[in-house]
Amino acid sequence: MPTDFGVPPTAEKNRALVEQRLQDARTGDAVPETLRVEFRGRPIHVEVIDMPVDRLYYNPGTHRVSAQRAHDPLQEQELAKDNWSDAGQSYLHHLLMAKPSDPHVRDPEFDKLMQSIQEFQQNEPGLISREGVLVNGNTRRAALKELGVQTIRVGVLPASCTWDDIRSVELSLQLRPDRRREYSYINRLMAIEEQIRLGLPLAAISKLFHTTTPALERDTWVLGQLRDLVKRSEHGQIKLRLMDFEDAQESFAELYRTYAKEMAKSKEKANTLLEYRLAAIVLDIAKTDIRAIRTDFREKYLEHRLPEGPRAIAPESPKAVSIPGLNRSVPAPSSETAKARALTDSLLRAKATQKSGIAATPAEMTEANRSVSLLKDAFDESIQAAHKMIREQKRRLAAPDRVIAAVDALQQCVTDLVLARGNNSLDEGAFDDTLIALRQALAKVSVEASRSIQLPGEGLSWLREAVAGQR
Repeated sequence: MPTDFGVPPTAEKNRALVEQRLQDARTGDAVPETLRVEFRGRPIHVEVIDMPVDRLYYNPGTHRVSAQRAHDPLQEQELAKDNWSDAGQSYLHHLLMAKPSDPHVRDPEFDKLMQSIQEFQQNEPGLISREGVLVNGNTRRAALKELGVQTIRVGVLPASCTWDDIRSVELSLQLRPDRRREYSYINRLMAIEEQIRLGLPLAAISKLFHTTTPALERDTWVLGQLRDLVKRSEHGQIKLRLMDFEDAQESFAELYRTYAKEMAKSKEKANTLLEYRLAAIVLDIAKTDIRAIRTDFREKYLEHRLPEGPRAIAPESPKAVSIPGLNRSVPAPSSETAKARALTDSLLRAKATQKSGIAATPAEMTEANRSVSLLKDAFDESIQAAHKMIREQKRRLAAPDRVIAAVDALQQCVTDLVLARGNNSLDEGAFDDTLIALRQALAKVSVEASRSIQLPGEGLSWLREAVAGQR
């Protein structure tokens, strides 16, 4: 996307109108309204005026719809050709009203904004350049336009404002903690990426986005994964879009944590696990179910449930990767990772076809729907089996865990007895009653453990003898 969009065709007329209204505001009887903004690293107060809604232009570089612009390639092409044309501006208008994860659908949050403006009018002014480009308030202008309101209150940036200033001011306003409508997940990731490309230090970016450096590292890793998924899904003219992952924020955050932990143990297992969890995210499987996918997922649960097509996919033979200039190479991914990646690749292409609409033929769409459905069933059944095994493991570990907790409590009891002896505070009668209750409990444990364990070890043998001696 270009960084300098030039000026709209009515820039001169807008400059004249803005200057006239600024003069009117300064010479009027009322106290002029101002708006505080961060401009070139320092706070300034800009004057607020009323401007005709139809004279202003949506900002073609707004971060609010960066990812959603890929929704309609033909309209995006028109917008890229002429950012100020009626067609391009109409496309931005549509995207500002649409749901970020599905621009075919109107965003309920936009309807809430319209209702608020209808009931309480415009609470906060927008912000424009003197050429009439909206720096902040694009969505508010869309709402006012839908309501048929003729004017919008806007602050006016200095005449020296550049496109770099517009981007910086937009971010500083939209990322305020009291902002009314947050950037969507993907648009926020793309805005972070833009700041990194501009060379801003991570500490400065984290301050701008009200987050932490580790969170920024996670977000850049996630965006890298998303771009890789989009690239891997491409076949012909069909591919997934970043906006297709708008609703997967929590799943990717958890994936990052799990992947980082697994990488500390085994790189190959971590990469294999990554592929199967990515496939589950693409299949829209719930985050709580994705947790059941572990490093042995395919071998134990998925392999025999896979449909013939994905099971028969033969990944390319892994090849060592050479490092240019060093005359060295690093080992290729393991065959297990290659198998996992091949499965995810086939799913990504099928999912891209599903979402491509009229770009795919009916036969291609039918096959894609069938492939995705079969894989979804295989993953669902495998995850259910994995959950069942995890529950059984927890049941098997429940008794030992409780004994460990009891041992810990008894160790603390020893410390408490020492302290009680020092200040003569032990309630001997209560303590004796508790020991009798312990003896009775140990007798019950001995009976039930003997029924469950056919060949007792040293611990159970001791317990049986100890309890038997007290009968």
